[in-house]
Amino acid sequence: MTQTLLVELLTEELPPKALARLGDAFAAGILNGLKSRDFLEADAAATAYASPRRLAVTIGGVRATSPDKSIREKVLPVSVALDKEGNPAPPLAKKLAALGFPDLKVSDLERASDGKAESFFYTYTAPGSALRDGLQAALEEMLTKLPIPKVMSYQRPDGETVQFVRPAHKLIALLGSEIVPISTLGLQAGRVTLGHRFLSQGEISIADAASYAGTLATQGKVIASAAERKETIRKSLLEKAGADRVLMPESLLDEVTALVEWPVVYECRFEESFLSVPQECLILTMQTNQKYFALTDDANRLRSRFLIVSNIETADPRHIIGGNERVVRPRLSDAKFFFEQDKKKTLADRIPGLANVVYHNKLGTQGQRTERVTALAGKIAAALGADVALAERGALLAKADLLTDMVGEFPELQGIMGTYYARHDGEPEEVALAASEHYQPRFAGDALPATQTGTVVALADKLETLVGIWGIGLQPTGDKDPFALRRHALGVLRMLVEKRLPLSLHALLQDAAQLFAGNANFKDATGEVYAFMLDRLRGLLRERGYSQNEIEAVVAQQPDRLDNIVERLDAVHAFAALPEAESLAAANKRITNILKKTAVSENLIHVGLLKEVAEEGLYSAMQLLKPQVDAAFAKGDFAGTLKSLAQLRNNVDAFFNDVMVMAEDEKLRNNRLALLSELHGMMNRVADISKLAA
Repeated sequence: MTQTLLVELLTEELPPKALARLGDAFAAGILNGLKSRDFLEADAAATAYASPRRLAVTIGGVRATSPDKSIREKVLPVSVALDKEGNPAPPLAKKLAALGFPDLKVSDLERASDGKAESFFYTYTAPGSALRDGLQAALEEMLTKLPIPKVMSYQRPDGETVQFVRPAHKLIALLGSEIVPISTLGLQAGRVTLGHRFLSQGEISIADAASYAGTLATQGKVIASAAERKETIRKSLLEKAGADRVLMPESLLDEVTALVEWPVVYECRFEESFLSVPQECLILTMQTNQKYFALTDDANRLRSRFLIVSNIETADPRHIIGGNERVVRPRLSDAKFFFEQDKKKTLADRIPGLANVVYHNKLGTQGQRTERVTALAGKIAAALGADVALAERGALLAKADLLTDMVGEFPELQGIMGTYYARHDGEPEEVALAASEHYQPRFAGDALPATQTGTVVALADKLETLVGIWGIGLQPTGDKDPFALRRHALGVLRMLVEKRLPLSLHALLQDAAQLFAGNANFKDATGEVYAFMLDRLRGLLRERGYSQNEIEAVVAQQPDRLDNIVERLDAVHAFAALPEAESLAAANKRITNILKKTAVSENLIHVGLLKEVAEEGLYSAMQLLKPQVDAAFAKGDFAGTLKSLAQLRNNVDAFFNDVMVMAEDEKLRNNRLALLSELHGMMNRVADISKLAA
């Protein structure tokens, strides 16, 4: 017979940012501890609960006693257990006594090999243990592994000093309706807990484990499940927002969920005059400092009303609303003050101050970095035929907002504020947008810069970081990437691929490396960076659904330009579906291996040396097909280029069936190698199709 188990630890307010991890670890630790001790049915599942003042778990299918176990115990090797006459030796009696079986005789033991030597074994049935013992062990084991951000020492009323994340006050352990007599942190298990600090009255007795969540909700005004509280908050926010849109990032929802036990949403307002401040500033200060939820209209314009999640339910919330409105007002006033003060000095006037900001002690200041990025942006703009002056101006001003009061207060606004201040200064719109766009993409799936100037500056900024940081020996290692070089590499690759930029990747890296000429700390590692970027490219293309073989067929050629890589991959994908593909890929692989082992003395094919019908046929087919392949490739029709090659299948098969490539006659051998070399070139213009071979 199995029942539901409840374990709850009631504490002082737990750290909100750690609550979710603590709740999951608490539940998983007890579940796994009981499972390893055989107290659970196979389908037993845990439900985790975590609120500001409690960690709890209920587990179904829990046994009151673990099953009896048959144990086969190795006693001793026969050579040790018996003397020369075959009688029991003293070590045997000593070992049996240590195992708790002093009265056993040799005839009671099993004689068998342990894999190395003949030994004595004894099989017995060990009775199951009580849940009290198993749960006590599982609880203690779990507490040692709990991901506590900072341990707190406190003294119990009896004078005992205890260490835990926060002071613990009550412990519940119920199997069905029966108390499991365990203890921890100076607490003895019972069935009593406390509800909401203000909305409930006195102690709450939990009748049985299955009624835990319902009892807390009805009597204690506590929604114990973090997931349920979060969805309650989400639903209430959407209802209160009405026609407006709620800005509710998951991280903010999670934090607010960890701050309340009985969430109630109220509407508050601030003065319309604050809307003259960039709305990103107001939104950030509300979310970061006050944990409030901003509202926007259908045009994404910030509204002067906002929503709060309170832990108090009342029929007259005026004091709660008024208090929160008073609290947010100084924060918004600060933002407005910073904005007005910052506008008194142009971004251009702030540029000299970047010389006083250290970028990296081996790479100089932000001022020096700005010079490098500006120079590189000019080169990239010229290569793209873009406006060089706009690109250089955008790069020059891109980091100037780092010296503003607003960014000093809210580093998350760097770039965003640069755009606002550049517009205020009368800079061209593309220059202003470059201040924010050059950080894009900030994360996986983020939008790319929309403007050409923003794209150029973003490329320059990321390439300067990638090459510079790598060049001073700080490349990523394992899962450590403190300078986000993987993200920078992916950003560059996405812009080159998705925007179809006709730029040489090698040239970009070399231009970036030249920026550090004369820096004794810098070592040119553009080859390593290029290989690193190709690895990132493979991952990027896998995410887009291409197979490993298709990707290798293109990337193995170490492409220099990526603006047509998607077309190449699509062409390879289409070619791989042709019935001729498998045979041609295998032949190409064979040709590749032959040419690797044997150098071709000359590439000229002598028609007079084509002796076999199959090699003549292959040569003729290649000559007929070559203009078609060249024309398709020249106009970027990569699919047509590869499909044309399918016509060679029968000739290639016949060649390898009928012709001895490595003929004894040196002239014949060299001529056949030259023929294969030309065929290899035709077949691999778009991609290395040998990579498609199984």
